[in-house]
Amino acid sequence: MQDRFNDQNKRLTEFQANVLVVCPSCGDGAQATVDYDKQKARLLCPKCGYNKEATTETTVLGISGHWRMAAHQYFSAMLKLQQPFKNEVFWAYNQEHLAYLESYIGAKLREHKDRSHFTLLEKLPKFYHEAKNRTALLKLIHKLKQLPTKP
Repeated sequence: MQDRFNDQNKRLTEFQANVLVVCPSCGDGAQATVDYDKQKARLLCPKCGYNKEATTETTVLGISGHWRMAAHQYFSAMLKLQQPFKNEVFWAYNQEHLAYLESYIGAKLREHKDRSHFTLLEKLPKFYHEAKNRTALLKLIHKLKQLPTKP
């Protein structure tokens, strides 16, 4: 556990282009990626060879367009890095996202500068912030880090 966390004002969008998911074919770890410039998303499983490509064009609230969503959403794939926590769900898109959350949750002192009301940490549910959940959340994160996630 570290003593200090210095908020880097990261947004959730910084982690959404490369997402660890559960393969819809074999149930093992797979990877969903998206290239917004090419307007293409791909879900690939190294274990069974499942390989699917999709366009980023989708309809949200009745409006069609090339939406910038998390990579797994183009396939309705389930996140690999998620676990129930009390009456909530703790989740992360990938190992980098998980490490960022771990450094925040594990810190005794959390420093925030120049917040914009749109950062990842500002949008987290209350249970991520509460000191009473720190030990249990860090155990959960450790468990998630042990999952085979290398595609």
